[in-house]
Amino acid sequence: MAILINLDVMMARRKMGLTELSDKVGVTLANLSVLKNNKAKAVRFSTLDAICKALDCQPGDILECVSDEDERI
Repeated sequence: MAILINLDVMMARRKMGLTELSDKVGVTLANLSVLKNNKAKAVRFSTLDAICKALDCQPGDILECVSDEDERI
């Protein structure tokens, strides 16, 4: 199983850019870029909480569990 981060999808739905999200969440552009590009090995709950508040969504809107053969990376 793999966990995909659909941050780019939620940002597009909310019409929010990386810089704006970075300002709202208090996370560097570099760290958000790592999340957005599915390169993250971990995410803090406090960061996930801040992202969800900024994007007005649930963690399940951002994180997706897929089988290895369905992985879209």
